[in-house]
Amino acid sequence: MPSILTINGGSSSIRFAIYRAAEPLQRVLEGKIDRIGLSGTNLTFANLISRRPAIESMVVPQHQSAVGFLIDWLEARAEFSNAKAVGHRIVHGMQHSQPELVSPELLREFHRISPYDPEHLPREIELIETILQRHPQMPQLACFDTAFHHAMPRVAKLLPIPRRFDARGIQRYGFHGLSYEYLMEELVRLGDPAAKNGRVILAHLGNGASLAAVRDGQSIDTSMGFTPTSGLVMSTRSGDLDPGLAPYLARTEQMSTAEFYAMVSRESGMLGISETSSDMRDLLAREADDVRAAEAVDLFCYQAKKWIGSYAAALGGLDTLVFTGGIGENCPSVRARICDGLGFLGIDLDESENAANAHEISRTNGRVSVRVVRTDEELMIARSVAGIEIDGAPLFRSSGFTPWR
Repeated sequence: MPSILTINGGSSSIRFAIYRAAEPLQRVLEGKIDRIGLSGTNLTFANLISRRPAIESMVVPQHQSAVGFLIDWLEARAEFSNAKAVGHRIVHGMQHSQPELVSPELLREFHRISPYDPEHLPREIELIETILQRHPQMPQLACFDTAFHHAMPRVAKLLPIPRRFDARGIQRYGFHGLSYEYLMEELVRLGDPAAKNGRVILAHLGNGASLAAVRDGQSIDTSMGFTPTSGLVMSTRSGDLDPGLAPYLARTEQMSTAEFYAMVSRESGMLGISETSSDMRDLLAREADDVRAAEAVDLFCYQAKKWIGSYAAALGGLDTLVFTGGIGENCPSVRARICDGLGFLGIDLDESENAANAHEISRTNGRVSVRVVRTDEELMIARSVAGIEIDGAPLFRSSGFTPWR
């Protein structure tokens, strides 16, 4: 049976999965390479048919060799032998509102806009070009993380800088769109009426963290802006900062633009505050004995609470709140701290359901439904790939999928 490869390339990791192009899609292999460029680089994978996980350790000092290693590894596996197409998560898609087949023109555009997102786009371009060199006849589909927010109101997109920059595409784009699209589909599947006719706040809380305000199924605002570094404080990213900090540090620390960007994207956030770890699990374990860890957790929860309050104001109320991402799905104490004091919005958590990471963690008589939903960006990519048409003909003729639009 033909299969689909999905690739989610990050700044220091590459996630991948292979799906059988059946209806419904069946994931048969998944894995990731993490800690690229650092010590202890691992390829972790699991065959989901045999249910056997495995880990392969390797020395990969640079991202380029990791990409080549991954393609070599995949080509040696039976699961890849029937791959007919590849889908990529592209973090920054500017004005693209739908998935698009990779073409020479689209690749040139990616190169042109790569300074918009130097943490992700160069890596994603490299993955596309490596597969193009190795498998030139294999269609590749770009799935844009910004597309979910494409139709946001103009007032939410505008940045308060001279108008000439808006004409050059400098605006709020928002990210985590593939995750948010999945969450909204899940709310529909779960029968939540707010998914189509209501007010929803989506909180994707992980290594990268953002929130989105959704009214009647459409994104109206989101916390990340021109780049994924803005918005809520994150694991190593600062989130929103006073712009006067950049020239101040340039004067007092002789800090260059490149050094400032490295600081706010890789040395700040919870890592910068705690001085020990960017991982919420580590910080929660240390907070009783380490004030720095406690302050990092407090700041994260406080800022998330503020974003929820501001988006409830933008929406004119709230019907459903959804937590997802590694922190949002797995940290009951963080969810409880974020929701504490939000009773005036109608948020009332059930302590036992929250502690159990249940699918719905609000009390049955609460005005707001609070949910925990495990996101699946790779599935959203695979669904888009499964509907590819080449010259008007479906690539997966027997799949039964509706072509993407």
